[in-house]
Amino acid sequence: MKILITGTAGFIGFHLAKKLLDRGDTVVGIDNINDYYDVNLKYGRLAETGINRDAENWHSPVQSTKYPNYTFVRMNLEDREQLMQLFQREKFDKVCNLAAQAGVRYSLENPHAYISSNIVGFMNILEGCRHNNIKHLAYASSSSVYGNNTKMPLSTSDNVDHPISLYAATKKSNELMAHTYSHLFNLPTTGLRFFTVYGPWGRPDMALFLFTKAITQGKPIQVFNNGNMVRDFTYIDDIIEGVTRVIDSPPSQSSLGGTRGGLSLYAIYNIGNSAPVPLIEFINAIEHHLGKTAIKEFLPMQPGDVPRTEADVTDLVEKLGYKPNTPVSVGIGEFIKWYKQYFKPDSYRV
Repeated sequence: MKILITGTAGFIGFHLAKKLLDRGDTVVGIDNINDYYDVNLKYGRLAETGINRDAENWHSPVQSTKYPNYTFVRMNLEDREQLMQLFQREKFDKVCNLAAQAGVRYSLENPHAYISSNIVGFMNILEGCRHNNIKHLAYASSSSVYGNNTKMPLSTSDNVDHPISLYAATKKSNELMAHTYSHLFNLPTTGLRFFTVYGPWGRPDMALFLFTKAITQGKPIQVFNNGNMVRDFTYIDDIIEGVTRVIDSPPSQSSLGGTRGGLSLYAIYNIGNSAPVPLIEFINAIEHHLGKTAIKEFLPMQPGDVPRTEADVTDLVEKLGYKPNTPVSVGIGEFIKWYKQYFKPDSYRV
């Protein structure tokens, strides 16, 4: 199977590419390697899959030195002409769109980046799929679409019409756009609402990375909402297992409607651990694995943030056999081990 994965210099995209390559799929990865966070981490991920620094060059395919079935191209999703040429040339079977401008708080400062990447870029992905006989488009949505919903656990049947950040609004827009293309053009699409993904090679702007770096350097960590936060932290291996199952299983039913010819080709799943953990317990696990106590700076809730997340993953369990099973204590231990080995905390700078 030949699969296009967007965002393969990113956290989830890197792990997904490696998983699919290891099982024998042919993968073409694209990423714009932007500087939202340290590009050296992105190049480090690419290097793990055999993509050298030639990836700095735009629009030039780079062949992996580790995987004969992996090619990488540096590209913006907004570059419609280049993206369409890639679709026509490579003749993909399936697409997994993980590229996006991420971050809730960053969207308060740089809103235009979210419209360009998450709306215009996703539109171009949909058009590429529509015109090139793609058998299934899986794409990243986010648990942020639930906004301030207080009913727990959060279910895909819940109302998500009131996002509280621009990032969340763009992800909800992606779901609506995908629904339209499934309805009009018989394009099978599946959206994945990710819940707080963490693990080795994670993003430096996420809590686990920020806390680990600060604690190792003896600096204070910022604990928002005075520590009264609960998150459905989900380990990267569990996420990748779920995403892989989704890619392999194009939808044939949908609770949201959108049928054509008696068949509905649109689906949305939560993908989380379904075992929420208080933020203080999360911090305690980091302290345990580092052998150091954090200096905590308690702060109020940040704009666009929510106090609690908890995923109802019943649909994914029942339909695809998805069973997340990595406890936070184990996942944090794996992250700390990787962090110490790879980044050398005293010298690494984010």
